[in-house]
Amino acid sequence: MNAAAEPLMSLRGISKSFTLGGNTIHALRNVDLAVLRGEIAAITGPSGSGKSTLLNLCGLLDTADGGEMLYAGQPLPAADDARKTLLRRQTIGFVFQSFNLVPVMNAYDNVDFPLYLLGVPAAERVRRVNGALERVGLAGLGKHRPDQLSGGQRQRVAIARAIVKHPQLVIADEPTANLDAATAAQIIALMKDLAHEHGTTFLVATHDDRMLGHCDRALALADGVLLEGARHAH
Repeated sequence: MNAAAEPLMSLRGISKSFTLGGNTIHALRNVDLAVLRGEIAAITGPSGSGKSTLLNLCGLLDTADGGEMLYAGQPLPAADDARKTLLRRQTIGFVFQSFNLVPVMNAYDNVDFPLYLLGVPAAERVRRVNGALERVGLAGLGKHRPDQLSGGQRQRVAIARAIVKHPQLVIADEPTANLDAATAAQIIALMKDLAHEHGTTFLVATHDDRMLGHCDRALALADGVLLEGARHAH
């Protein structure tokens, strides 16, 4: 990562609350965060600390109650749903902990689907889908449906789907949790390549020491409060 890199996503004074059983849950409290271009940033914290809420906000899947968000230096008003939808579709990839693969589609079609929605020409889609599957070690398994794949293989399909549209930002929830040591190392190396060679930014929720050891920075969430962690030099 370039030390002089500019922020891709900036959060200023972000707060988010939920009402549950008549009680108010403060998921995020006055969070300030700048995620740099080409950075691999990890978010850690116990269950209920606000990690998923923070990922959803940065992935433009949810809206904060208060504070300001900027994407690529431009303010992102909470009410601008059309712009958020366009940015999410064109520039953000997601790796969900539950995979969120379409069960009736095979691995190839799951990876192809984001490109289809973007209207990418067919020949370019074939090239990019095959390339993404190969990069995650699934060349030759494109015709397998999710129920014919192991948990680790489904995770790799989800990662291929996230990177196939060449996103600026990838939001990943425990991307290496279901992977064996060799596959985890392969995926971490892929993320580092994309970050360093193409400027892809990764915001990762993880408890996996294998992943944490390769992040540029680790931040901890506790009761909705974000604590800045040390920046690692690689």
